Amino acid sequence: MSVSSSETESLNPASPAPNTPALSSPEIQSLSIRDVADEDRELAGKIKAEANKAFTGHNFTAAVKLYSEAIQLNPADATLWSNRAAARTKLEEYGFALADASKAIDINPKYAKAYYRRATCYLQLTKPQMAVLDFKKVLALEPRNDTVRAQLTATQKLVRKIEFEKAIETEEEKNAVERCLEIIGEGGCEVESDYTGPKMQKSEDGKFTITQGFVTQMIDWFKEGKKIPRRFAWEIILGAYAQFTKEESLVQISLGEGETCDVIGDVHGTFESLSLATNESHGFVIGQFYDLLHLYSLTGVPKADHYLLMNGDLVDRGSWSIEVILIAFAYKWLYPNRMFINRGNHEAKEMNRTYGFEGEAKHKHGEQTYKLFAHVFTTMPLATLVSATEKPRNVDSKTILSPEGFKRYFIVHGGLFSKDNVTLDDVRKIPRIGRQPGQEGLMCELLWTDPQEAPGRGPSKRGVGISFGPDVTRAWCTLNGVTGIIRSHEVRPDGYAIEHEGLCTTVFSAPNYVDQVGNKGAYIRIDASGDLRYTQFEAQPHPPMKPMAYAIGGLANLVM
Repeated sequence: MSVSSSETESLNPASPAPNTPALSSPEIQSLSIRDVADEDRELAGKIKAEANKAFTGHNFTAAVKLYSEAIQLNPADATLWSNRAAARTKLEEYGFALADASKAIDINPKYAKAYYRRATCYLQLTKPQMAVLDFKKVLALEPRNDTVRAQLTATQKLVRKIEFEKAIETEEEKNAVERCLEIIGEGGCEVESDYTGPKMQKSEDGKFTITQGFVTQMIDWFKEGKKIPRRFAWEIILGAYAQFTKEESLVQISLGEGETCDVIGDVHGTFESLSLATNESHGFVIGQFYDLLHLYSLTGVPKADHYLLMNGDLVDRGSWSIEVILIAFAYKWLYPNRMFINRGNHEAKEMNRTYGFEGEAKHKHGEQTYKLFAHVFTTMPLATLVSATEKPRNVDSKTILSPEGFKRYFIVHGGLFSKDNVTLDDVRKIPRIGRQPGQEGLMCELLWTDPQEAPGRGPSKRGVGISFGPDVTRAWCTLNGVTGIIRSHEVRPDGYAIEHEGLCTTVFSAPNYVDQVGNKGAYIRIDASGDLRYTQFEAQPHPPMKPMAYAIGGLANLVM
C-alpha cells in the first residue's frame, strides 16, 4: 500500500457530513425458480459482468447490488448467488452470505465453489465444525484441490484444539490475573538481563510504574520491529486491569468548560492508525501499526482537558494487535481518568482464536500472556455515556436532550437491542467480568448489532445479533434522554456516516481496512456543548506484512 496522508475536517452542522451508509441488506427472500426468458438470461449475464468488475475493483457494495439485480432476472443461476455470497463476505455480512451460498447449493448440489464459500462463512462465524463438512464436500467434488485440502487440515486442527481446551477447563482453575501475579511473586517473570530497550521505573515500594517517557520510548521500540519483555507487557496489562475493574459496565464522562473527548472507532491491530502519539516525527514506519500512531498524532494524547475513548475492536485482523493494545492499555494505566476503552466484539475468546490475536499474543509473548489478555478483556466496560455540561447549540424541535437539558451521547461498539425499554441503568448493571458476549442477550447486542434503513428490527446480516431501524433508535434515545448513538463495528467509505436522521453515527478508524477496502479512517470530537467535529484521515504506507498473519484454521488465506 502506498497512499498519501491527508486530513479533512467538517464541523457539524455547518458542513454536511457524508451520508454513506453501507448497503441495507433486506431479509433474503425466496425467489421462485421459474423458466427464465432468453432476454432475461442475457441481461442477467451483462449485469453479472458489471458486478464482477465492481468486485475486482473492491466496490463490494455495488457488486452486491448488481448481483441482486441479476438474480431477480435469473434466479436459477447458482453462480449469481455464489458470487453475491462472496461479495457479502467482503462486507462482513456473513449471515446473508451463508444464506446465498446455501441457495446456490440448493440450485446446484455439485457446485464446489458454493460449498467453499459457505465453509468460509462458517469459519468467519466461528463455527469450524460446520466448515469442515463443507470443505470435505469440496474435496469430494475436486479431490485434487490441494488448497482446500490444506484448509481442511488446518480447520480440523482448530476443531481439535477447541475440543481440547473445553475438556481441560475447570471451575477451580485460577484466573489469569491471579496466576500471573503468582508467577511474578515467585520470580518467574523477570526482565531479561540482555534487554537493551526502554525500561520502566520503580517506585519506592519496588513496584514498576508507567510514565509518558516510557510510552514514547516503547512506541519507538515497536517501530523498530522489536518487542518489550514479557514482564513489562504483564505490568501494562495488569495496570489497565486495575482501572477497568473500578469502572461500571456503563462509564460516564462529563465534559466541562474547554474539555473535549475524541471517539475512535475500530483500529483492528492497525498500528499505522496510531502513529506519532506525542505529535513528534518518529522516522520510518512498519505495517498498519502506523495508522494507529498517525491517528494519535491527530487526536493528541490524553491530558487534563482532553479525553480519548477507543470504541472497541483494537485487536484481530491486523498483524500488530499486540503493539496496538499495549499502547492503549499503557495510556489507560497512565491516564486512568482521561483514557477510556469500550469492549468490542473482537475482545472475545472465539474471535481472537479465529481472527489472529490469540496466535499473535502467543507468538510474541507466550500462552500465559494471551490468557491474561483474554481475562482482562472481560473487565473492559461495555459502553460510555459522554455528557456535555454547557448550554447546547444548534438545537431544533427534534433534538433530544438529557433531563438536565444538555446533549449527551451513548457510545457503544455495536448498537441497540432486540427488545424495547432497555434503560441506561440496565446497561450499567450488566455483569461482565469473566464473561464472554455469547450469541444473545444485552452484552451480545451491545457489541454485535447494526443499524438498518428499514424501520423496526430485522435479522443480522452477520449471523449474530440483530439489525435495528431508525424508529427503534429514536424511541430508545427518547426513552433515555440521549442526543445520539455513536457506534463503530462497520467500515464506512468516508470513515464515518450519519444515519437514522442524525441519531446514529458510525465511526471507523482503520483506513484501507485489511489493506484492500480503500476506505478513509475517521474520529469524532465532542466538545463541552455537545457539538461534534469529524476528522478524516488516509492510510499510511507500510512494508508488506499481510493482515491476519497469525490467524489459525485457514482464515489467514481467506482474508479479503
